[in-house]
Amino acid sequence: MTQPTNNQAATAAISPASFIALLPLFVFLALFIGVGLYYQSQGVDYAFYQLPSVIAILPAIVLALLISKQKLNNAIETFIAGIGHSNIIAMCLIYLLAGAFASVAKATGGVDATVAMGLSFIPSNLLLPGFFIIAAFIATAMGTSMGTIAAVAPVALGVADQAQIDYALMAGAVMSGALFGDNLSIISDTTIASTRTQGCEMKDKFRENIIFAIPAALLTLVAFTFAGQGQAEIASQEYSFISVLPYLTILFLAVAGLNVFVVLSVGIVLAGLTGLATSDYAVVTFGQDIYAGFTNMQEIFILSMLVGGLAALMQQQGGLAFVSNKIEALIARFSKAKGEASSRAAELGMAGIVAATNTCVANNTVSIVVSGGIAKDLAQKNDVEPKRAASILDIFACIIQGLIPHGAQALLLASTFAISPLAAVSYAWYCMLLALVAVAIVTFRKR
Repeated sequence: MTQPTNNQAATAAISPASFIALLPLFVFLALFIGVGLYYQSQGVDYAFYQLPSVIAILPAIVLALLISKQKLNNAIETFIAGIGHSNIIAMCLIYLLAGAFASVAKATGGVDATVAMGLSFIPSNLLLPGFFIIAAFIATAMGTSMGTIAAVAPVALGVADQAQIDYALMAGAVMSGALFGDNLSIISDTTIASTRTQGCEMKDKFRENIIFAIPAALLTLVAFTFAGQGQAEIASQEYSFISVLPYLTILFLAVAGLNVFVVLSVGIVLAGLTGLATSDYAVVTFGQDIYAGFTNMQEIFILSMLVGGLAALMQQQGGLAFVSNKIEALIARFSKAKGEASSRAAELGMAGIVAATNTCVANNTVSIVVSGGIAKDLAQKNDVEPKRAASILDIFACIIQGLIPHGAQALLLASTFAISPLAAVSYAWYCMLLALVAVAIVTFRKR
């Protein structure tokens, strides 16, 4: 979500708070969810991904233009201004660079080398916590839970067969690690969306996230250690440490606080040079893989722009003010005093909004983009730091994404392990423990 530009604010007065202005958002959610539920009832795989989100939002945009009190040309200008907001453009550019890095690193063997390196360190009696750690590291480096699951799940399935480990339990370990890393990674699309909508640095959001993620991860490791079933000797696999270097480099540079555009650009070049130095990887192929990475980000790129435009229309028409006022009323009701109590209630309100949205749309990035504007408004009014608001949005979107059986992660794991999507999320202990830890920290932490 975005704020209107200065020029837009100067030429178009924002209307009073209005529930009607939210109707376009409800149309988008109704279409996206309704079609998903229909295909799910028909037994179609990836039911909630049959109607692309960028198509589902188009009728909502048309409705927003029709109900606008502005003249049509002015309403269209408001929409375009929302698309062109600096936060939206920066977010989209980062998506492209992140996609390019993931594509090139995978093509040059970085993913396979990282998995092989991780497997070489797993003790035969600690397979479940071992796969949690492997998935966590790869997801943190790659910035994608889906890519991590696609790379690790087939290997985990083979090990589960050999060690007679329950498939659902192994799927839970992979899911937990993948979402841990996706939540923390500085090149994850959820991190990009949350930091850009809240206006904070990625390194600051990363450090804030650690406060929540590390305790939950340690508890998860303990849980999977005690739940261990059987053991198996994993044959060592050859791998090139050089192929892992691009991942290690971007992790180090990101934590060090280097600009994210520079971090990702360095990662892309380093991954390409690694391929050129260690295989017959060609310069032309390097260029093609960069473009393939751009293409992989097409849907979230377009959706972010369209949501930015829709948000500008809803804000101009008073829709976001309506939601903000209602949440402010709840905060006032449960917070008798300003200061810490108000900030705490606002943080819980942000968590509830993004969790409810993600339950509906089954996409943690989309849910952050949709609820980002409301969260920023709440943060500014209740003295919540931007880095904390960004962290809460990402954390609670992550929690829900790992627990909904209709999410892409659960569907991919279910397909790989030949289990039901519900079974695939039943042992996603990291997400469950993260929910408990996050609520406790938000509730009792000193501001």
